[in-house]
Amino acid sequence: MINEQIRDKEVRLIGEDGEQLGIISTKEAMRLAREAELDLVKIAPTAKPPVCKIIDYGKFRYEQARKDKEAKKKQKVIDIKEVRLSPNIDTNDLNTKVNAARKFLTKGDRVKVTLRFRGREMAHMSSSKQILDVFAEKLADVATVEKAPKLEGRSMTMFLTEKR
Repeated sequence: MINEQIRDKEVRLIGEDGEQLGIISTKEAMRLAREAELDLVKIAPTAKPPVCKIIDYGKFRYEQARKDKEAKKKQKVIDIKEVRLSPNIDTNDLNTKVNAARKFLTKGDRVKVTLRFRGREMAHMSSSKQILDVFAEKLADVATVEKAPKLEGRSMTMFLTEKR
């Protein structure tokens, strides 16, 4: 809220150079802002009384936009990469999948390891959990198990994240 939009009786006013001017009426605060040829901007509306500051509103919005843009630039988007395995996977194939998962983890992504069951493989699900355990064990130096292996329909899934 700026200038005439502020409807409170009295506000805690901060001057243009950052000094506290105390609690004064909104009309008086508006007069001071007009004398300085600046705007009266409500900074903390939830405070008792609300905090207002005498600043150039255009400059304030520009600075705010720059701060938001800078904060957005520093954010890291974490993707989920998936590695699919089958219950009758060979050791060298498993090592290849482990290396792929290691590469994803070092980039900072989460890895979803899926063990897919087809046909008769559904009868031997219990013995297949050890494949996911071996997979997690081989990546123990760079990853931690975020979600333990869990059976969902025809597949068993496990999530891994990078160690901090």
